[in-house]
Amino acid sequence: MKSLFHLAYNVRNLADARSFYGEILGCEEGRSSDSWVDYNFFGHEISLHLGTPFDVQSTGRVGGHMVPMPHLGVILEYEDWIGVAEKLKAAKVEFVLEPMVRFEGEPGEQWTMFFFDPSGNPIEIKGFKSMDRVFAS
Repeated sequence: MKSLFHLAYNVRNLADARSFYGEILGCEEGRSSDSWVDYNFFGHEISLHLGTPFDVQSTGRVGGHMVPMPHLGVILEYEDWIGVAEKLKAAKVEFVLEPMVRFEGEPGEQWTMFFFDPSGNPIEIKGFKSMDRVFAS
């Protein structure tokens, strides 16, 4: 079965969201209105609606780090992950968790980074050298 995910969440300002998701992350804008905008988020659909973002707390313990919960994430091929990390650094995006490798040498070895969008929504982007290893244990 092949599928795409769809996630809708709140942002405080659509212009800031367009700048971040469209210009910094390079996501293609889709449909929109005066109160929401859709994006192709690395092959999946996100809908950003004007409103109060969800409450976030750093309660997730992963690999010795406390990470913001809940959070949106995407998994990329390692080379694509490197490209996104470089774009974010060039845009001077502040990281919650700097781009790094975790679980090195283990079956779930992955590269990860955490950051917030302008509305405070946490995003994790993971990179794998082989997508066959995403669910490895």
